Amino acid sequence: MTGVAIGYARTSTTEQCAGLEAQLRDLRATGCEKIFQEQVSSIGERAQLEAALDYVREGDTLVVTKLDRLARSARGLNDLVDMLDKRGVALKILNFGGGPVDTRGAAGRLMLNVFGAFAQFELEIMRERQREGIAAAKSAGKYKGRKPTARAKAREVVQLFAQGMKISEVARSLKIGRASVYRALREAGVTHSPTV
Repeated sequence: MTGVAIGYARTSTTEQCAGLEAQLRDLRATGCEKIFQEQVSSIGERAQLEAALDYVREGDTLVVTKLDRLARSARGLNDLVDMLDKRGVALKILNFGGGPVDTRGAAGRLMLNVFGAFAQFELEIMRERQREGIAAAKSAGKYKGRKPTARAKAREVVQLFAQGMKISEVARSLKIGRASVYRALREAGVTHSPTV
């Protein structure tokens, strides 16, 4: 049974339009008959990936440009490849360490597992270094933590608005978005007119 190539493209944010376009171009050049695309972080709900996985049939090949577009971890990658393999679907990664890799062959599957394990190892090392750096900064009294979010400025929003500032003026003054100002006022039970 001869299948078709089905593409999947993903970028994390809407600002990465050029990256998405490059993926789509490469997937089309590979001969993908259908391409699923989305702009969502790797930890977010990836509805189009789920749709692509539902769409592929036995004999098909799921094609992605790079491994990080598809899997969050080595374990996730292995689970995905196993699931595709059981359904008779291959995975092809166009740019994998400088060249393409295809799980239809034993060498491709081995390469994928080895590189996936190394990527996971590298991620764990990076997290460990980050934790050590934070601990050292805390013990030296230099760790400040995250900057206050817009929610942390809710009290100031209400005060400035009560002093007669307009929504856009409050937002500019506190360097937050207008939506954050509206949310802070709504959560504080403050009624406001839709003026700027």
